[in-house]
Amino acid sequence: MNELPPHVQRARRPEHKELRLAAIMNAALSLALEKGVRAVTLTDIAARTGINKSAVLRYVETREDIYLRLTAECWARWAADLREALEERTDGTADELATALCRTLVDQPLLCDLLAHAALHLERHVSADAVLAYKLAALAALDDMAKTAARFQPVLDEAATRELISTVSLIAGALWQISTPPEALARLYAEEPRLAHAIVDFVPRLTSTARTVAAGLAARTG
Repeated sequence: MNELPPHVQRARRPEHKELRLAAIMNAALSLALEKGVRAVTLTDIAARTGINKSAVLRYVETREDIYLRLTAECWARWAADLREALEERTDGTADELATALCRTLVDQPLLCDLLAHAALHLERHVSADAVLAYKLAALAALDDMAKTAARFQPVLDEAATRELISTVSLIAGALWQISTPPEALARLYAEEPRLAHAIVDFVPRLTSTARTVAAGLAARTG
């Protein structure tokens, strides 16, 4: 049977368990920002937290459960950041909305990384209850953002703004993975002229695409 290291006491009281879970989540977050979600293992998270892997699994289902929870938290933060960025204005344009969506998303590199992993990997290695909790949290954030965005500008209604936000998140997830390749690939792209097209500048590409989608939705609505 695996034992906790001597310097780590088992969390028994509810508040101690909450602190231990927070430590696990913070360790996973910092590691993902340092080297990317794909490269982080449960062993890495346990080592950063200061407990062994079996102890981590008393608080979460899997490594993917940790990152799915973080994805839900990031969605909620994106919604809050968008509210703050739009400053309760009601005279904005669809183009300004697209730019604000990208700016607030880019401020969350962890979410940019997690967006692609959520559907491809994270949701497939957790329980149905964990997926449901994540989906409901993400949908709540999306609804919040759609209401905020619809108030900001008079052209796109909530359904259209929801479509814009969803599309931006999908594109961002793919573009982030392309624009942040592993070191070996980045070096290859830089050294091989025939692969120059593989070098993607994330922020301008995402913003340009989001503005194009917003313009299309505005034209369709009009």
